[in-house]
Amino acid sequence: MKIVQVLTNIWSTPDLRRKILFTAFILLVFRIAAFIPIPGVDLPGLRQLFASNQLLGLLDIFSGGTLTNFSIIALGLNPYINASIILQLLTMVFPKLEELSKEGEYGRRKINQYTRYLTVPLAAIQAYGVILFLSKSQGLIQISSPLQLATMVVTLTAGTVFLMWLGELMTESGLGNGISMIIFAGIVARFPVAVGQTASVFDPSKLLNFALLLGAALVVIAGVVFVNEAMRMIQVQYARRVRPDGSPGMVQSNYLPLRVNQAGVIPIIFASSLLLVPGLIANFITSVATGPVLATAQNINNFLQNQLYYGILYFVLTVLFTFFYTAVTFNPDKIADEIKKYGGFIPGIRPGQATANYLNFILTRITVIGSIFLGAVAILPFMMQSATGISTLVVGGTGLLIVVSVVLEAMKQLQAMLVMRHYEGFLP
Repeated sequence: MKIVQVLTNIWSTPDLRRKILFTAFILLVFRIAAFIPIPGVDLPGLRQLFASNQLLGLLDIFSGGTLTNFSIIALGLNPYINASIILQLLTMVFPKLEELSKEGEYGRRKINQYTRYLTVPLAAIQAYGVILFLSKSQGLIQISSPLQLATMVVTLTAGTVFLMWLGELMTESGLGNGISMIIFAGIVARFPVAVGQTASVFDPSKLLNFALLLGAALVVIAGVVFVNEAMRMIQVQYARRVRPDGSPGMVQSNYLPLRVNQAGVIPIIFASSLLLVPGLIANFITSVATGPVLATAQNINNFLQNQLYYGILYFVLTVLFTFFYTAVTFNPDKIADEIKKYGGFIPGIRPGQATANYLNFILTRITVIGSIFLGAVAILPFMMQSATGISTLVVGGTGLLIVVSVVLEAMKQLQAMLVMRHYEGFLP
């Protein structure tokens, strides 16, 4: 009954209703564009290639299935995601960008503008690489002239820019973060297809395996929600301030939250991208090289196609990138200086370097848990496929992390809007 009441409150609020309808309209436009193909592509062969290659399947996740259709938005938001990650890392390297990021709304708009500028060349390079790979190594695209190649590159680049524009419109006038919602919609849109494929090959003798897969899915979703929301609260107290009458004021206390999953889904993207590049290069070299170079490329390709070796390497890289990205985005020395500058201290810890060491100690301990969790979620699809023999349904992986994160973010935004209007929300 509470859910019904909450949904009624949402729909009876004009602002919320308008945001939901606008979000639904943008997502509808996205899904229509996903089925407008670029001419000259062998679509059945392309779908078979993506179904047989686990590395290429990752790209298809972030594109929302548009790569298998090779639509006008086939690249999805991959170039934008890469540009955002690059700008975020550059912010930690260049002081001017770091200062710009601290200038509130103006700084955020400027960094977003730089991200958009960087997205265009990245999209063009990625479009050219994908077309070259599919035409030279796989023969799935027939390039008859340089003009056709240029037209395809421009079309794919424009498709990414179009998606980026839709995402920003949704962020301004819709529900949640627009970029995340589009990626979320693409991942969810693949679910009915996966269910249909599973139903077509359903074997009653494997009913126990399907039950095991369903149970594992529920446990993993609960675990992702728990770890995604888990954080270590560190108490920070601030010195007493003298009141106007000369009497001492109360000690002010606050909390510094350190998330267990401080890096989010970024380490998995880093690790999978690093594994993807050698595979693509090896596939391309296999079709054009001879001799020792061909043998080396085939060995690399065989190594990456071995699920055991691939899974171990994927897990190790995810753990390492979690520590790397956490170290880049969270600076204990800077946080300790900020606390000291405003007269704060952690009870029992001296201000300054001792505080920085304490924060680094706590962060390292919880990052161990977060990194192992991310690594386990990353390789869980391979483990479940080996245990159940079901390859059409995937449990875990990058897609699940993105879906859970987006749903939680949207629920929190709705919760805040309902509470602001004196309604009771979803969350207690």
